[in-house]
Amino acid sequence: MFAISTSRGYDAGKMNFVQKSTDTYEFIGRTQTDYGLQGYVKKLDSKPNKAHCISISQIGAIHAQLRQKEWYSSQNMFILEPNIKKLFNQWLIVAINRALSKYSGYSSYPTLSSLKEEIILLPTCNNQIDFEFMESFIAELEAERIAELEAERIAELSAYFKVSGLDNYKLSAEELKALQDYENVEVKEFEYQEIFEKIAQGRRLKKSDQIDGNIPFVMSGVTNTGIVNYVSNPVVMFPKNSITLDIFGNAFYRPYDFGAGDDTGVYWNENNIFNKDSMLFITTSMRTSVLGKYDYGKKLRSSQSKHIKMALPVKNGKPDIDYMEIFTKAIIKLAIKDVVRYADERIEATKEVVAGHNTI
Repeated sequence: MFAISTSRGYDAGKMNFVQKSTDTYEFIGRTQTDYGLQGYVKKLDSKPNKAHCISISQIGAIHAQLRQKEWYSSQNMFILEPNIKKLFNQWLIVAINRALSKYSGYSSYPTLSSLKEEIILLPTCNNQIDFEFMESFIAELEAERIAELEAERIAELSAYFKVSGLDNYKLSAEELKALQDYENVEVKEFEYQEIFEKIAQGRRLKKSDQIDGNIPFVMSGVTNTGIVNYVSNPVVMFPKNSITLDIFGNAFYRPYDFGAGDDTGVYWNENNIFNKDSMLFITTSMRTSVLGKYDYGKKLRSSQSKHIKMALPVKNGKPDIDYMEIFTKAIIKLAIKDVVRYADERIEATKEVVAGHNTI
């Protein structure tokens, strides 16, 4: 069923990896990450291994992988060339890997002679390999996987739109202009107390005293944007559309009511002068204004922050709320667009792999 041989092995640490091009070859290592691909090389001092074969690593993570293109490899790799061209499919890979599962990596590993004696299980019909069943089964799984990826893309996109309050990620002319004008926008420094009517410090609530509930309780740190628990304690509540700035200078916008510990300062306006998008802009400016200035040895307290200055775009000497809102929406759309592009590329890559398998 197979012609089995040993690949000419090279030391990956001595390889001169280059950018992929029309005259490069895949360099395959004994890893399952990125389907074994460690990089691309120019032609080496031996012929590359043939395309449309199967690689098997001998030690470490012992596994079989399909090879669609000519390739070179690191040391301790075997090559299986199916005698039946039609047998080159993912079902075969699963069957081979199941047979290889008895090896444990470095303490026991396959040899050229033992591979030749391995037995794999394949579906049959009338005592013949049932290629039709394997092909239809694999095609169904591949179609399901593509459908799953496309459904994930739609769900993720809907979630981003819901959170951002947007209905699409196409930049409007106004948003595009805001991005183009960014370098030339007039800015001015404002003290925190000039921007916020209310500046307060949270109150201490020890972890051992916290009672489970549904009130987000914020403390210093960046994990989960500083939310350490959801409590039901009668804590001091702070309003949504606020910004928290902790003792280390981590700033987060809060679109919900919450409680905060004594290591966190809270900044807001009673009449909500700034909307969500402009508050997000201000959050970034605050974070930048204190970046690298506070740590365990020098902690930031809200009472000490009133005279700290942050830079904001201005119009007629006052914070340009409209510009901040438009600019922030543009940045959010660009971020969503990047996520969509990544999802689309992931789907297309899967389709290419499927198409490649189906053209063998």
